[in-house]
Amino acid sequence: QVQVVESGGGLVQAGGSLRLSCVASGLTFADYTMGWFRQAPGKERDGIVCIRPFGTNVVYADSVRGRITISRDNAKNTVYLQMNSLKLEDTAMYFCAARRSVGCSGQESDFTYWGQGTQVTVSS
Repeated sequence: QVQVVESGGGLVQAGGSLRLSCVASGLTFADYTMGWFRQAPGKERDGIVCIRPFGTNVVYADSVRGRITISRDNAKNTVYLQMNSLKLEDTAMYFCAARRSVGCSGQESDFTYWGQGTQVTVSS
């Protein structure tokens, strides 16, 4: 049974940093492209960034470009999202998802397995 579990969210002041983690189990992690998505209150879930099995990545959200770093440790079945210079508008539920492909995508429908999300709240 595949499980995807995010952690690392929380309350942070504007300008601060957070590192989100996502552990995927029950699958061959190195076969999967991993993506981070977020959903702000009242808005649709949008793709932020994805990382291919061997580490190359694509950023989809212009609003976070230059402020985020995605990485993965295939030995630990874990993908990380480092977020810096956080802004109020980064407040959202952040989701991790897995796609059995070597191709990146920012589309929800391209991902098979999803976590429950971790809340990030940025305060002024």
